[in-house]
Amino acid sequence: MLLAIDCGNTNTVFSIWDGTQFIATWRASTEWQRTADQYYVWLSTLMSLERIDVQIDEVIVSSTVPRVVFNLRVLADRYFNTRPLVVGRPGCALPVEPRVDTGTSIGPDRLVNTAGAFDRHGGNLIVVDFGTATTFDVVANDGAYVGGVIAPGVNLSLEALHNAAAALPHVDISKPQAVIGTNTVACMQSGVFWGYIGLVREICDRIKGEYAHDMQVISTGGLAPLFQQSAALFDAFEDDLTMHGLTVIHKYNKDL
Repeated sequence: MLLAIDCGNTNTVFSIWDGTQFIATWRASTEWQRTADQYYVWLSTLMSLERIDVQIDEVIVSSTVPRVVFNLRVLADRYFNTRPLVVGRPGCALPVEPRVDTGTSIGPDRLVNTAGAFDRHGGNLIVVDFGTATTFDVVANDGAYVGGVIAPGVNLSLEALHNAAAALPHVDISKPQAVIGTNTVACMQSGVFWGYIGLVREICDRIKGEYAHDMQVISTGGLAPLFQQSAALFDAFEDDLTMHGLTVIHKYNKDL
């Protein structure tokens, strides 16, 4: 059994893969101080509660928070007796090497999304991930990551607006009933929602113009469903794209 771990800036997702499907998925807040022992107690308790009795013997990790990787390595070594694959680190090969400027550091999540999207949809893609940051990843026709765009995340923008303006409250993102808000909350929701609709549409159009190929636009991330149903921006939505990408990279390394 494979334990796939996706550690993002806000949350960390643990999924158990049996070779054909994910049999369980859990989410925890990302905290770099959490020890390997704490991870194991939390994980084993959840497995017991859901009566999942399996032998985990392989681990793959993608982490945008470097300080977390050490304790996840210890978790794999101490409790599962295996050396984990860590995306973006030596010892973990990619199906297709990225083509970017020499010396550029690429977020592991973007490499994993690229692998997952190419496996499901082929090449010539724009992958839009609504996470802490809103990222746009360009996938070439052979599956290589060839660059992209990074914009502030939706919730990050709302939080910045609230923190910088004393009179503006904290609000949750949702689709407003009308563009013109008639109260402060509705005005803020409209600005953020329609602002991001415009941001995604404009960036995707400009990427397509530079790339000079027909491209599919794939959405993923926690807030993707909100935008997926609200405008004809995307060709497909993938709720487990990152986890799927981890299984693709794991299989590629296993077959080497």
